[in-house]
Amino acid sequence: MSRRGLLGRAATVLASVVTVAGVLATPTATAELQNPRQDWLRASQAGLFLHWGERTSPSHTSCTAWENDVTNGGWTPQYWVNEAKKLHVSYLVFASFHSRLGYARAYPSKIPGSCATKRDFLGETIKAAGAAGLHVLVYMTDDPQWHDETGHEWLDSNAYSNYKGSKVDLTNRDGFGQFSYDNFVEVMQRYPHSDYPALSGFWIDNDNDYWISHKLYEKVQQDRPEFLLSNNNEDTPIMDTISNEQKTGMTPNWDYPQAIYTAAPRLIEACYKLPSKGAWWFDGSDSTVDYKLNIGRYVANAGSSVKSNMAETAMVNGKFPSNQETYNNFLNGYLNQIWESLDGTEGGGYMYGGMQPGFWNDGAHGVITVKKNNPNQQYIHVLDKPSGSTLKIRDNGYKITSVTNLRTGAAIPFTQAGGTLTMTGLSNWDQYDTVFKVQANGREGIYSGVTMSATASASGHGAAAAGDGDYLTYWDSNKTLPVSLNFDLGSAKRIQYLGVNQREDSVSYARSGTEQSARIKDYRVYVSSDGTNWGSPIKTGTLPSHRGVQIIDLPATTARHVRLEVVNTYAASSDSTRYKRLRIDEAWVGSAYAGGGGGGPQPSRYEAEDAVVANGVVESNHPGFSGTGFVNYDNAVGGYVEWTVNAAAAGQATLTFGYANGTPDNRPVALSVNGTTLANVDFPSTNVWTTYATATATATLNAGSNTVRATATTANGGPNADYLEVS
Repeated sequence: MSRRGLLGRAATVLASVVTVAGVLATPTATAELQNPRQDWLRASQAGLFLHWGERTSPSHTSCTAWENDVTNGGWTPQYWVNEAKKLHVSYLVFASFHSRLGYARAYPSKIPGSCATKRDFLGETIKAAGAAGLHVLVYMTDDPQWHDETGHEWLDSNAYSNYKGSKVDLTNRDGFGQFSYDNFVEVMQRYPHSDYPALSGFWIDNDNDYWISHKLYEKVQQDRPEFLLSNNNEDTPIMDTISNEQKTGMTPNWDYPQAIYTAAPRLIEACYKLPSKGAWWFDGSDSTVDYKLNIGRYVANAGSSVKSNMAETAMVNGKFPSNQETYNNFLNGYLNQIWESLDGTEGGGYMYGGMQPGFWNDGAHGVITVKKNNPNQQYIHVLDKPSGSTLKIRDNGYKITSVTNLRTGAAIPFTQAGGTLTMTGLSNWDQYDTVFKVQANGREGIYSGVTMSATASASGHGAAAAGDGDYLTYWDSNKTLPVSLNFDLGSAKRIQYLGVNQREDSVSYARSGTEQSARIKDYRVYVSSDGTNWGSPIKTGTLPSHRGVQIIDLPATTARHVRLEVVNTYAASSDSTRYKRLRIDEAWVGSAYAGGGGGGPQPSRYEAEDAVVANGVVESNHPGFSGTGFVNYDNAVGGYVEWTVNAAAAGQATLTFGYANGTPDNRPVALSVNGTTLANVDFPSTNVWTTYATATATATLNAGSNTVRATATTANGGPNADYLEVS
């Protein structure tokens, strides 16, 4: 795939009427967020990308020689169909007219200018795929920059000029735009809708000014309204989908959806190679396939309503190298076991409902999938397991009635309190994806009929959109920060927490200084009886830059009005697109935690970064922590972390310390409660700083406020302190 910078075409530009001599009078194309032609792709989870052309190893410079080798090698489209079904995909992308594959067209063409075969490989693939219920998109490129790669000229400007009756240089963008435009039209005519199975649309690499000025998209919509248009690397609104090349570099490495810059319900596709190294096309090698990475990508994408477009390197005879065939066979059996949790689902924890995905306790990480026809049926996909035998997930108000291991059907012990689903006694983790099937009985303790207002809103995106339950609408603060979102409950009512679901349309990890998340960073929460006098905030804090619903727990109180003041976001001022951007799909007030009975107990977790720290520093460079960071003790005796905790009544409590210790040595601390030293607590090695574990102790607490201090007792200091949990 060719890669260039994003052009960011606006829909108004694409839809503009341009008068050009000789151009058909077609209606102005309109950008459609949702259309029935998209239904088959929305219902899918994955596709298979096939780069296959003249430069497939061994490279050819003669189209006839390449075609002969393909035929003599025994190529058959049924092989591709069979392998695709193993991957549980719904479509194929046929990429032969690729800039770095010699601009080869694997079908007959009357348009000279680049390689075209006499045998209709594309047509045969469309028929074989359609007979198996699969769709086919044909790849089209806009880019001539590799026209002479390897010292061979792959484009024939003279032949095309003679065909057009005027001089056209295919090696510049305008000339190639004209050539590729003609190819779009020829493909639409060559594979008519009356044929069955039929071609399903175009997969387009980037954009071209000639296409825009000559109204290519308008012509496609007029001639083939059923055609899906997928655009790679540019968020061109007129397209049905935005596809992004999926690279590593996130934490965890497979969690690419955290870098998606276009918000659902826009159709979003992630394109990635199954072989770990090498070109997108077959270069003669049999590269390895990273099972952990690719299964993680497949599941994480499904858990984010992102389609996985997996590229395999078809050889001249169409077959895949042995490592890829072996992976396909494995994935077929693997997905069969858990397909219930992926088929007919949307990503959970976003606009389609579901519990909170992402970073969980003790280094665990994963996603939630939710059945489209039953939002109470959810699946927890644990892609990175916790260090212990307990998994804790914010329940987002769902009342949980049962949890089972999807593969075995075994019941999983669980409790639900304080807004958290806690599963215990877990073992036998799958090396790639442990799946728990969760049955809920609706959501509890969430107020409806709340009147929303804001101190600033963009036109067409008022505050009411943040409380209307419609995932197609959202509140936009019009790049105003600080800004407040206000909730009017209608009368004085009990308030326990706020839930916030931001639009996932910005990067959430810093690839550079100009690519920061636009998510909420620092916030304040106020309450008021009259909506005018707010007093001091009842809660201030910092939200993590994580995807999915975020919960702000509040000290239980009673009021009519609630105000969420967003002080700032994570986006850097150098990022003109995202700086001060704030978009919220839905926000709500919780009266009580689900399953808690009368509101449930107050959350018992106290983050180390919110405690009093002496001879230590708050950091966030070792992922897997709870909250927004951890405390790194200085390498000295006497440094401490001191929490202030509240107990409803006097009595014995269990103190659970979350920590990491990447050294081989134990790092004990002296535990004191309310100024009295109790005992030393050991913090054994966790081998690496990104692996988190827990250590426990018991102590007697007073009713009300208590201080709990953990003081380093050796010259090495204490462990990295993550949190204290009191139960």
